[in-house]
Amino acid sequence: MIRLTAAEIAGKIASGELTAVEVTEAHLARTGAVDEKVHAYLHLDREGALAQARAVDEKRARGEKLGPLAGVPLALKDIFTTTDMPTTVGSKILEGWIAPYDSTVTRKLKAADVVILGKTNMDEFAMGSSTENSAYGPTGNPWDLTRIPGGSGGGSSAALASFQAPLAMGTDTGGSIRQPAAVTGTVGVKPTYGGVSRYGMVAFSSSLDQGGPCARTVLDAALLHEAIAGHDPLDSTSIDAPVPPVVEAARNGSVAGMRVGVVKQFRGEGYQAGVLQRFDESVALLKELGAEIVELDCPSFTLGLSAYYLIAPSECSSNLARFDAMRYGLRVGDDGTRSAEDVTALTREAGFGAEVKRRIILGTYALSSGYYDAYYGSAQKVRTLITREFQQAFDQVDVIVSPTTPTTAFPIGERVDDPMAMYLMDLCTIPSNLAGNAAMSLPCGLAPEDNLPVGLQIIAPATKDDRLYKVGAAVEAAFVERWGHPLLEEAPSL
Repeated sequence: MIRLTAAEIAGKIASGELTAVEVTEAHLARTGAVDEKVHAYLHLDREGALAQARAVDEKRARGEKLGPLAGVPLALKDIFTTTDMPTTVGSKILEGWIAPYDSTVTRKLKAADVVILGKTNMDEFAMGSSTENSAYGPTGNPWDLTRIPGGSGGGSSAALASFQAPLAMGTDTGGSIRQPAAVTGTVGVKPTYGGVSRYGMVAFSSSLDQGGPCARTVLDAALLHEAIAGHDPLDSTSIDAPVPPVVEAARNGSVAGMRVGVVKQFRGEGYQAGVLQRFDESVALLKELGAEIVELDCPSFTLGLSAYYLIAPSECSSNLARFDAMRYGLRVGDDGTRSAEDVTALTREAGFGAEVKRRIILGTYALSSGYYDAYYGSAQKVRTLITREFQQAFDQVDVIVSPTTPTTAFPIGERVDDPMAMYLMDLCTIPSNLAGNAAMSLPCGLAPEDNLPVGLQIIAPATKDDRLYKVGAAVEAAFVERWGHPLLEEAPSL
């Protein structure tokens, strides 16, 4: 049961072949058996999940029509607020905090009768590429528990890859949905910026953050995308436009006649040979399936990493100022003898981890008087250049493809003391966040050197998210026909 796709589970529940309670119990049992080793979850809501499942079964018994994902279990990244579970964002500063309202994504999932199993582990405040920055300990990659599952949404990707949930929610600021998907052999989608509401999603970098679906197949991701997307008046950055026909595109995948761009800047020094080998095979496959391959030159993309690590810390230094020990969360040193400023300082010292402090300090410096134009202002100019180069590229092609990450999953601890090496994992994903367009990662095989998953990234213009699913479904079908699904057929042993 746990190896079924989300679409298959929903179909069997709707037909009465399975009950939502049976499906939920199976996944809870799987979590009980393996999560002590994986550590995908920070909080598991057994009673709440079973109550949601019973409600779905009762709806079916009454003859009510069930939605496309009714009764399907989901693992929710611990960055979306929930009134029935803690929202910690992987940080000690919010340990045990219960939000007074559900995020829009949480509300939409509940309205779709999706069964929320629990909240998944993540890099603190979504700052990281490995889930090693969680205040509650790292998550292991189910392919090799000594390696990272990606970040910041490593808990969600690990829950999928270890069959603890068929669906998961992630957020993507610089690649935090796509990069974990790549290194765990799963599918992850960053929708167009504004395509999924950020209301109730704890902010890291507001102009970059975007929630999106995580799954084991392209169709499952599309079904989840459709359930969570749409305009939200509570989010000022939400797009007031119809949701692209992502499910239809996933069911009718084809690349025949499409122009597919390959950016020459997305390869070279630092890229693992096996990753480039699998990517080149994917490009050859696209050509074989009827796509026209166009080489693109986007020189500003090489500056994306530098621009991102000025813009994101600058915005985080502003967003995290709200954690002042006065309103919610942790409070340290409030013994009646200290000033409010002292209590705030002591709380932040105890509550924030090293990576969060590093980015706050960097961002505050970049925004300070005398440095704003030289750093933050310059980074925004680079962002504009990257956006223009994407626009020019999409005048020539329908989608762009690249490796999702330069390497496969690295060992836990290998890059902890080298932030720059860690940041390089987001080399291919960051430009899409800066430009706000849509992007997907899906499996394209295993690297021959280490037998670990490699991800293929597909990038589409803003609001053209359906192109991701159209191309992704075609590639996935061809891969499965020839080599089998890298996760479903060669699932890691736990």
